[in-house]
Amino acid sequence: MQKNAKIYVAGHKGMVGSAVWRALEKHGYTNLIGQSSKTLDLRNQDAVNAFYKDEQIAVVIDAAARVGGILANNSYPYQFLMENMQIQNNLIDGALKHGVEKFIFLGSSCIYPKLAEQPLKEAALLTDSLEPTNQWYALAKISGVKACEAIRKQFDKDYVSLMPTNLYGSHDNFDLKTSHVLPAMIRKFHEAKLNHHAPVELWGSGTPMREFLHVDDMAQAVVFALEGQLPEHLYNVGTGKDVTIKELAETIQRIVGHEGEIRWDNSKPDGTPRKLMNVSKLKELGWQYQTELEDGIAQTYQWFLDHVDDFKEVKM
Repeated sequence: MQKNAKIYVAGHKGMVGSAVWRALEKHGYTNLIGQSSKTLDLRNQDAVNAFYKDEQIAVVIDAAARVGGILANNSYPYQFLMENMQIQNNLIDGALKHGVEKFIFLGSSCIYPKLAEQPLKEAALLTDSLEPTNQWYALAKISGVKACEAIRKQFDKDYVSLMPTNLYGSHDNFDLKTSHVLPAMIRKFHEAKLNHHAPVELWGSGTPMREFLHVDDMAQAVVFALEGQLPEHLYNVGTGKDVTIKELAETIQRIVGHEGEIRWDNSKPDGTPRKLMNVSKLKELGWQYQTELEDGIAQTYQWFLDHVDDFKEVKM
């Protein structure tokens, strides 16, 4: 890949997109393109096609999506299904029509069946039913994976899908109504610490197991995919290690310095019992994660402290 190749990072202001942007700059790429949602609405097919026509993009990295945790997915199923399909369909189809030879589609481990054999292999896709609480987002992402696979098969273009496990890190969403579990816990424990170490109430039983990958490691996986030609269309990206939600909570509590009680609300859903990725395919090609979970949480909490006055509520 030429260092001056024009690379469009869709969603470059988000947690994943901004990490990809930083990684590309660090690796010497000099011709990066980004558009805010105010200047380019990715749900608008005509606008996306006009953008592709004007810019003559060489590579697209699709990190743009409507994202959120269990509460957001349950509350806004239509937006999570339709907006994600609109965004990715416009990006993928527009890239094909305008001669983009390389496309990296970023999805999520939630594409795999709820009760698929652990660790999750890429071959488990579409073998059983999805987790009901995030099926809307999962269905959208599955359609993106299959669209890239179809283009790869029919048109022989280097379109590849990377499915990360649960991501966290700087520029994460800490809005309690729409965030994922790890950033939500950081904020809850921090605010409880400031409130005289008040008790912290957390959803579910604490028994489900989850895998977490620092977003900077995910960005390095994108660079790895960019600079090589991966032989298959779908790759898991993760650490291959998981922890219980209870262990996660206790780790965050210790790093934040909260000394109060943790209360588990068993009336709230746990979601998928376990979601561990089999990452052997990408590892065999030469990529693996670098950031251990405790170190990554400490880095993320420091970023949170440095930006605690800048957070905005996420509107649906």
